[in-house]
Amino acid sequence: MLARFIACCVLSLASLAASAQGAWPARALRLVVPFPAGGPTDVLARAVGERLGARLGQAVVIENKPGAGGAIGADFVAKSAPDGYTLELATSSTHSVNPYLSKVPYDPEKDFTPIVWLGSAARVLVVPPSLGVNDLAGLIALAKKNPGRLNYSSSGVGSVVHLATAHFASLAGIRLTHVPYKGIQQSVPDLISGQVSILFDNIMTVQPHVKAGRLKALGISTAEPSPLLPGVPPIADTLPGFESRTWFGLYGPAGLPPAIVERLNRDVNAVLAEPGVRERFDQLGFEPAGGSPAQFAQMVRADTQRWAKVIHDNDIKAE
Repeated sequence: MLARFIACCVLSLASLAASAQGAWPARALRLVVPFPAGGPTDVLARAVGERLGARLGQAVVIENKPGAGGAIGADFVAKSAPDGYTLELATSSTHSVNPYLSKVPYDPEKDFTPIVWLGSAARVLVVPPSLGVNDLAGLIALAKKNPGRLNYSSSGVGSVVHLATAHFASLAGIRLTHVPYKGIQQSVPDLISGQVSILFDNIMTVQPHVKAGRLKALGISTAEPSPLLPGVPPIADTLPGFESRTWFGLYGPAGLPPAIVERLNRDVNAVLAEPGVRERFDQLGFEPAGGSPAQFAQMVRADTQRWAKVIHDNDIKAE
């Protein structure tokens, strides 16, 4: 009798759990953006969140929690209940880079559930026309003749731009001088004037300057050419193995129920296929991705290994 009673209780609890899970979502979802409002990550979150909410039948509320390079927002999600109502729009910085630059209050792999890879943004290597080079081979040759005399800008020590350029210099066997700025856009006028020699920046940011002839685009940071800058070759064509992209993805806290992960993954993949969303991605210079949670996790692991090695080999430490 006791065994039968226990079995009935277990079945009842399982039924209640399944019922509760089946009712998800019963209220609005919170999508945490670990960066300030108005930035590219925030704009992406709002574009995806609005359409995801329409598919789920519940609002997706964007909540900006900036600070500590994204660590504050990421940690908030890591410590949230794994009920599907608190998610993070993560980036390369929060999961592939920052944990290997300085101590963060979360484990980027153990404390989160991967849901879906939203997309990525390529960067383009640009130089001022006054530098007198027309391709990567010419830039590398110039840098080898003048060790340390060519400089490059970034948005700070340990930023993705800093790491990408350090990676490029290492593969090319050249020595460049790092000039960190408070914001990457503050360095663009200095680049155009020739005070800065090299910059890796978002395609959409530098595209107008390239078209106007104020800057020269020498290479794309991804393995494939970009339709946004036709004719500009991948850097990997000259330096095999080079790749640098900023990825964006959706995570939940560790322990997120598989049924909720499956539903979110399915709906986000559908959102990414919508013409309006794809058009918005094009405007931002982002390439939609999608795929399964396992594919997302695999991509992040490979990206993490790449940047951990760059950080170690170049002895880069956060300021």
